[in-house]
Amino acid sequence: MPNIKSAKKRVKIIAVKSAHNQAYRSSLKTQIKKANIAIETGADDREAEVRTAIKAIDQAVAKGLLHKNTAARRKSALAKKVGA
Repeated sequence: MPNIKSAKKRVKIIAVKSAHNQAYRSSLKTQIKKANIAIETGADDREAEVRTAIKAIDQAVAKGLLHKNTAARRKSALAKKVGA
């Protein structure tokens, strides 16, 4: 545990930011899972689900939660599943 006042404040700020990032990552995973389920079941709105998942992936890259190559790999996998 830090002794310096500013270090104590940083610990609190980091905890808040970590919770926010974890919540965003969790919702991102949920959207990707929804898109995968829509593709597998052949739902009518599968293209819309994939579009929203891809948009969420791009937003995660913009926020610095995902590396751009990771995002490209995930988007490519979704597109490949839709095309198959």
